[in-house]
Amino acid sequence: MTSTIPVAPSSATPAFDGVPTALRLGELSVDPPVVLAPMAGVTNAAFRRLCAEQGAGLYVCEMITSRGIVERDEKTLSMLVFADAEDVRSVQLYGVDPHYVGEAVKILAGDYGVAHVDLNFGCPVPKVTRKGGGAALPYKRVLLGRILRAAVEAGEPYGIPVTMKTRKGIDDDVLTYLDAGRIAEDAGCAAIALHGRTAAQHYAGAADWDALARLKQHVSIPVLGNGDIWEAADAVRMVRETGVDGVVIGRGCLGRPWLFRDLAAAFAGGAVPPLPTLGEVAAMMRRHAQLLADLMGEDRGLRDMRKHMAWYLKGFVVGQQVRAALGMVSGLDELDQLLSELDPDQPFPVAELGTPRGRQGTPRKVALPAGWLDDQHGGDDELAGAEIGISGG
Repeated sequence: MTSTIPVAPSSATPAFDGVPTALRLGELSVDPPVVLAPMAGVTNAAFRRLCAEQGAGLYVCEMITSRGIVERDEKTLSMLVFADAEDVRSVQLYGVDPHYVGEAVKILAGDYGVAHVDLNFGCPVPKVTRKGGGAALPYKRVLLGRILRAAVEAGEPYGIPVTMKTRKGIDDDVLTYLDAGRIAEDAGCAAIALHGRTAAQHYAGAADWDALARLKQHVSIPVLGNGDIWEAADAVRMVRETGVDGVVIGRGCLGRPWLFRDLAAAFAGGAVPPLPTLGEVAAMMRRHAQLLADLMGEDRGLRDMRKHMAWYLKGFVVGQQVRAALGMVSGLDELDQLLSELDPDQPFPVAELGTPRGRQGTPRKVALPAGWLDDQHGGDDELAGAEIGISGG
């Protein structure tokens, strides 16, 4: 089976007005200006390589904790695995203590050859926010600035650009993104990425692209847009409507690594390739499984592959027994047999285009530490427990 979905030849079209072809992060050039968002349990080295085989961009490792790195936590360090083909090693770092964040950046640079660090201030998960981390932390303006400056200063001797990702705020009544953007700029961050939802929304409702435009007008550093990019055309529309300098792709690529191929074509001003047939999707599934087996061993790799099956097959007509068996697959030979039972000529289900993928959920009140909203300063908060068991999200 082939490792990539073939790109049909097509005549080039004029470049889109106002659509950048590359993104500059310090000395790092990202061409096209497309970033894979870290997703817990998904964006391991195998998935990053699979996406990178489809199109260039920046592919970020799963979120890991700064304390876990500094204290040499076994689980955290086991996540710092990169494919040989990853020329640019990028890590998303989670931290609430400036000292640990700075030390972690030094270790990532010196011991792991990391070339880019992204700081996560957008996680809405209750176990993170109830301890003052993730999307809750930008409310504490002073603490946010101290963390960002520590990371930037630690990365400077190595030439490592530091970026941050955040959300609009805790909820519609407590918006933090404009202040966070200015703080990031003042701290020397190379860019800021904004998910156009609040922490209270989680992944429900529509992303607020108007907020992206407001942030872009508010700061002079590059702004990356995240939220509701399901097709390459969505990314181009986001850039043209909001003026952002690039896009961050999360749930839109679940079961669709070829989205990065489409994005590369769209940002180059070319025609987006044809949609894959079920046979071509099956080839991608097989390649994904092989990469996971190479990374983790066949047994563990195939168990990890199970969660991807429904994403890959979403909308396709597949027999219930075959679909269920793929969700319980345990070996490559078994996978080959099951994939051979699929109709390779079945066209891609166009009804699935532009529809949400992955987790969605419903809005909910954000869990915060007691008295969190009483003070925006945050310089002396004790958040020592906010990083325990957080690596991976």
